[in-house]
Amino acid sequence: MPILASVCSGKAQQIKNLYKTAKFTDFTMLNKKEFGKIRKEIADSDIGREAVIQKSRDVINISKKIIYALHRNDIKSASMHVKDIEKKKKALEVYVCLDTNINQTALQEYAEALCYYYFIKNKKIPTKASLKIDNVSYLMGLCDLTGELVRKAVNEVINKNFKKAVEIKNLVEEIYGEFLEFNLRNSELRRKSDQIKWNLKKLEDVVFELKIKGRS
Repeated sequence: MPILASVCSGKAQQIKNLYKTAKFTDFTMLNKKEFGKIRKEIADSDIGREAVIQKSRDVINISKKIIYALHRNDIKSASMHVKDIEKKKKALEVYVCLDTNINQTALQEYAEALCYYYFIKNKKIPTKASLKIDNVSYLMGLCDLTGELVRKAVNEVINKNFKKAVEIKNLVEEIYGEFLEFNLRNSELRRKSDQIKWNLKKLEDVVFELKIKGRS
């Protein structure tokens, strides 16, 4: 018994000494270094998102300038804006890992503007590969393009360029035919694709009027 008491007394003293020398941080249940890393990553992500928002707005703004210039037949200004938007879009690609709604909108506007530009300039719609964008952004851009083409066709009729109006109708008809081959589910692309049908109907009415008047 005296031996046991001596051992217990020694253990008790060791525990007391341990509490005296120990730091409470030695017993923390959280990795504070990791939390510091998490805070930095979140801060960096916030900075990146702000950059995406600004660069996306730049692309959207220039896209509108391209379309506005084309509607005024100002190819020179449109070409200058195309060079500018290519640089802005490339800068946006750096943040491709940060998926936000606004950068998707920017790519759709980019697709619409560039498709319109090359149709006016070369009578060709650029491919998705040449624009270096994703499938959905390309298709959404084409949907919006048909609305601008209706506006262009009306202007061509006003300026008595009746053959150009018919060419535009034929293009939208071709786009509509391609979209019919897709099995689009209930999504934003599905809803947006519906406007192609209505824009085609407007163009068919324009061409019908021309045929009645013997001008097409």
